Amino acid sequence: VVLAMGGVRMLRAQGHENIERYHMNEGHSSLLALELLDEEARRAGRVMGDRTDVQTVREKCVFTTHTPVAAGHDRFPIELVNQVLGRGEVEEMKDMFCCDDLLNMTYLALNLSHYVNGVAKKHGEVSRLMFAGYTIDAITNGVHASTWTADAFAQLYDRYIPGWRQDNLSLRYALGIPRQEIWQAHSHAKKQLLHYVNQESNAGMDSDVFTIGFARRAATYKRADLLFSDIERLEAIATQHGGLQIVYAGKAHPQDEAGKEQIQRVFHARELLRDKIKIAYLTNYSMEIGKLMTAGVEVWLNTPQPPMEASGTSGMKAAVNGVPSLSVLDGWWIEGCIEGVTGWSI
Repeated sequence: VVLAMGGVRMLRAQGHENIERYHMNEGHSSLLALELLDEEARRAGRVMGDRTDVQTVREKCVFTTHTPVAAGHDRFPIELVNQVLGRGEVEEMKDMFCCDDLLNMTYLALNLSHYVNGVAKKHGEVSRLMFAGYTIDAITNGVHASTWTADAFAQLYDRYIPGWRQDNLSLRYALGIPRQEIWQAHSHAKKQLLHYVNQESNAGMDSDVFTIGFARRAATYKRADLLFSDIERLEAIATQHGGLQIVYAGKAHPQDEAGKEQIQRVFHARELLRDKIKIAYLTNYSMEIGKLMTAGVEVWLNTPQPPMEASGTSGMKAAVNGVPSLSVLDGWWIEGCIEGVTGWSI
């Protein structure tokens, strides 16, 4: 209510009256449509919105659905809706607001938007299966390249690809940068990362050892602990190939007990492997830590349970720093993976 209805009222208070399009980014904001229905009703001299206002509101709204995960699709019992909103439209227009007798924020946004998109080509397909009967397009998520590019790489691109900040597509010309200069920029970014890691965790990591990075929300479907499903095999790989070290980061939702347990399993694996593989789990995960990690590791690891990864963008941040991904073929990686060139598929 505060985000959506309050958001519209804040815009009006600032004098923004003639907005042509409202973008609802996930269902959390979809009560915005109820506020727009109210505005249409007032213009018509009515107390509350009705079906005659629906098409007008629909033309103003676009909606991005972000995840196949159930927790990302808010549903509320009608009693709670009546308690919080104290109004009758939800009951009177149940086909617009509800699914299975619950206020369903995703269906509300779907029903009151003239355009809907998922966040990767695969996610568009999954969303069309989830919400049969709705037309759902796909616009693959992206990252703001200059924000996520390490200083060493930014300086390299400034020399070889002027204008890359304005035209990210020109980064394809990075193929022409001498490999030695790319390696030097990477080595600089890696030293910055490992200095931070060692300072914060006392892990004693070495810049000459192959380093894997994994950082994202600690949700169960992202399977942060999948790397440790065969400890002996992992030890053998590290021994045969001159060592291995792994940097982790990521927080669980305060109420996600399963996500917290996943972090605990990583800590347990760290203890088991203490003498063979150095593992650090960085606390207080932030944009700054994410930027250090995506620039400073050798490979970016991604292990979601398909098809739960709607898009995922951390691997894109790694890519702008020349770091390849080792990832399950899900989300954006289906589009980004060129086997053995941009990375490898699991």
